[in-house]
Amino acid sequence: MKKNLGKVDKIIRVLLALVIGFLYYKGVISGISGIIFMALALIFVLTSLVSFCPIYALIGINTCKKK
Repeated sequence: MKKNLGKVDKIIRVLLALVIGFLYYKGVISGISGIIFMALALIFVLTSLVSFCPIYALIGINTCKKK
C-alpha cells in the first residue's frame, strides 16, 4: 500500500471520528444511524493510522506530499 493521506487529511479524519464518538456518547446520534456513524469513525481512524485510503486510491487522489 502506497501512502496517499497527508498530515492535514489525517488530522481532519481523527477530529471527525472524535466528534462522532462524542455525539454517540452523548446520545445525539443513536440507533442504526449511530452504528453507521461509529463504523465510519472507526474507518476514519484506521485509515489515518495506516495513511492509506482505498477510496482515494480508486479515484486517484493523493494528499501525501512527495519526497
